[in-house]
Amino acid sequence: MLKVKNGDVDKIGLLYERYNRQLFRFLFNMTRQKELSEDMVQNVFLRMLKYPDGFIGFGEFKSWMYHIARNAVYDHFRKVKRTPAHYDLEGYEERIEGEHLTDTQLEKEQELKILETAMARLSDENRELLILCRFQELKYHEIAKILNTTEGAIKVRVHRALNLLKSNYLKIEN
Repeated sequence: MLKVKNGDVDKIGLLYERYNRQLFRFLFNMTRQKELSEDMVQNVFLRMLKYPDGFIGFGEFKSWMYHIARNAVYDHFRKVKRTPAHYDLEGYEERIEGEHLTDTQLEKEQELKILETAMARLSDENRELLILCRFQELKYHEIAKILNTTEGAIKVRVHRALNLLKSNYLKIEN
């Protein structure tokens, strides 16, 4: 990114190739909308090109990228007057009815639906923390940089978010 910042904009293609998939996974987990997430990946890289001075060079590129991505998510949902937690779980029944699933596959599908519902019931902040920590597999210090807080605070917040997720899951399951 330092090369892009210094005028070698062709290097953004290398960054795109390296990070677009994990950025898409993050955005999809935040929005649950494939097309929107694909558009947002493009938007994030466009923002990187437009505002390269935002990358200071002292921190990790991934932290800066996720910071831009989460701003893009919240900007989008602010415009449409929704929050990321309002993603649609409709269509689940239609998806599994059209397939011939074994008992094991059906159980996994049901567990996944319960988990998605439990995640949807979390606040945006807690869901984002779990996505960054568990799905994106970022380290606590990286998440702390993205959210502009301390590593200790992130550990506590992730622990609390996991407890809330577990509680939501058990309520839905029963």
